[in-house]
Amino acid sequence: MVRAILWDALDIGGTRSVATEDDTELAPLQRSQRELNPYIEQACALDFPLIVDIGAAEGYYAVGMAFRNPQAGVIAFEMQATERSALAEAARLNAVTDRLEIRGKCEPEDLERVLVDTPRPFVICDAEGYEAMLIDPGAVPSLRRASILVELHEFVEKGISEKIRERFVTTHKITHIWQQERTLADFPFKDFYMQLLPKSYLRWAVSESRPERMSWFWMEPIHATA
Repeated sequence: MVRAILWDALDIGGTRSVATEDDTELAPLQRSQRELNPYIEQACALDFPLIVDIGAAEGYYAVGMAFRNPQAGVIAFEMQATERSALAEAARLNAVTDRLEIRGKCEPEDLERVLVDTPRPFVICDAEGYEAMLIDPGAVPSLRRASILVELHEFVEKGISEKIRERFVTTHKITHIWQQERTLADFPFKDFYMQLLPKSYLRWAVSESRPERMSWFWMEPIHATA
């Protein structure tokens, strides 16, 4: 069982999650994207009727957002079968299975199909570079009225951030969020046993081990639909 720090660190509910075979109990520390806390809170306050999570993995956002937003339907796209199984178990543990639909890989036509009938959707995207294909209002017109939180993978495709910015600059207010540096002080367990752990291990535990500094776009429609 992955520790509850998964959600405590994000301040989006006391949900529980489960580990896949590749996870450790400290894996949630790597996924605690604290820079996003105020934007996740803002999204929860906006009472979106539909939340779509692309690249949902084991349910870090999909289950947590379902837990915090009982008025919303949640659709989680995840291409890896092992992650989908973990996501389903996390949804069961947190009693949100009735509002969380799990699907496989997301293509532009799949995204348009789930968004087209909803005036105010919220899209979370962590697609490891495939956001270049998905976060495109030319291919997915309904994105023009969606609020979007997208992780940008410049190390996969150079210039992807500017490409996405140009697509939405006339329809959305865009905030660029940069990853903050992690230090040993970010390790949440302050006890005697922590002092016995190598500093290199503690540094690994609080980092995402990415090849470069990560960032996100928080994009809000300029003309919001009621």
